[in-house]
Amino acid sequence: MDLALLFSSFSHRLNGRKITQQRLLYEALRDGILDGLLPASTRLPATRVLANELRIARNSAMFAYEQLAEEGFLHVTRRGSVVASVRAQTQLNPAAKKPQPAQLSRRIDGLRREPQTSPIAVSFRPGLPALDEFPMTQWRAAIARAWRKLEATDLGYANSAGAPELRQALVDYLKVSRGVRCDIDQVFITDGTQTSLDLCARILADAGERVWVEDPGYAGARAAFKGANLSLVSIPVDADGIAPTPLHWAQSPPKLIYVTPSHQYPLGSVLSIERRMKIIEDARAHGAWVIEDDYDSEFRHTGSPFAAMQGLAGDTPVIYLGTFSKTMFPALRIGFMVVPPGLSREFERTLGEISRQGRAADQLALADFMRSGAYTRHLRRMRGLYSRRRVALQVALEQHFGDLLTVSGGAGGMHLTARLNSPLRDVDVCRAARSEGLWAVPVSEFCVADTNIAAYNGLVLGYASVPPTEAYAAVEKLARIVRSMLP
Repeated sequence: MDLALLFSSFSHRLNGRKITQQRLLYEALRDGILDGLLPASTRLPATRVLANELRIARNSAMFAYEQLAEEGFLHVTRRGSVVASVRAQTQLNPAAKKPQPAQLSRRIDGLRREPQTSPIAVSFRPGLPALDEFPMTQWRAAIARAWRKLEATDLGYANSAGAPELRQALVDYLKVSRGVRCDIDQVFITDGTQTSLDLCARILADAGERVWVEDPGYAGARAAFKGANLSLVSIPVDADGIAPTPLHWAQSPPKLIYVTPSHQYPLGSVLSIERRMKIIEDARAHGAWVIEDDYDSEFRHTGSPFAAMQGLAGDTPVIYLGTFSKTMFPALRIGFMVVPPGLSREFERTLGEISRQGRAADQLALADFMRSGAYTRHLRRMRGLYSRRRVALQVALEQHFGDLLTVSGGAGGMHLTARLNSPLRDVDVCRAARSEGLWAVPVSEFCVADTNIAAYNGLVLGYASVPPTEAYAAVEKLARIVRSMLP
């Protein structure tokens, strides 16, 4: 192999990347060896000869040879520097260079989605708050105060349960706003609901044990449970929330029960008090744990927010999950769990082994934000804003779709669910909408059992981040798309 040609051809592949001559020679020789252009036992010229031939400094050639020798690409012998037998030379076979299909675990089957490539002008993405309405000035001030309080010792790994200041602020807030019964030892700070679900799945159940999930329901919960090798049992949802029957308890008793009682995701139903009490009673009798995901309960548009299941009795087998992704902003990445008193010690010991706390400033700032009243004021303002945006979206849907849609889930939360009253498939409608710059989510994606896909054929439309004027124009466009698809 002509080393001057190898050196020159490699230089042209840099695409403007600036590197030193010694690095350039090293990479050219290394790639030549890996690609089989410099076979094993090839003797390279002396550094002085190579430097003269390439018109580079001899030190550069010496560096390249020494680095390649240290990494095992060259052997230094009495005959000079000789190319070693590198296993990667088997790639000389052209078939071996073809990309191989990714060999991933079976646990993630069904969890991967196609990447979104089309530009999105208006997103009805559910769960996305009005980020442009967030009180940035007050939050920056809270962050600045938090950093002024921090010492060098606070920059290491923190208590596995989270900052005591934030945990106590949550205790005070949850008791008043959600009727949660807890003290600071029961509260654990996490990176968000997804992390909380993953921890619950790994700590409270063994591989193969059953977990009941709502159908249709939150795909993130299914991902966490599937990732923990739990056996998923789909439980139907109706106008009063999740609806397990005596047959479910008899034939498929669970270790975990996942529910979204305050605003079922995605249908928007509220779990009736009778069912809440019955689930708690049956879970206690069967030794099961209830995971209560209270993700957007703060945004109740009619009447007062419902109290949490966790607080309905003093000894409920309920793990209460919450997040600040909806009430503050997703990038904050702070959620929390409230576990029963009997689990507090074990959770703290286990979390100390499998997770590490950080972001002390963010947690202290959030505690300050809550104690100062800024958090409550922000929620109050967002409730009014989201209520107005919900009405605007409902009016636009009724005006432009008429009988083509049946809208539900409007009593609370940050999204509406609209059933398609036509033979069109929701996935086809959403695909067509995305190609036109509109983001909508098909209800069928939330279904667990294939038999439910036809029954739950519709659109999940988040409205929190969409101003009324944009919503009206987007719905008008979406209606045109749907009508153009009708037979």
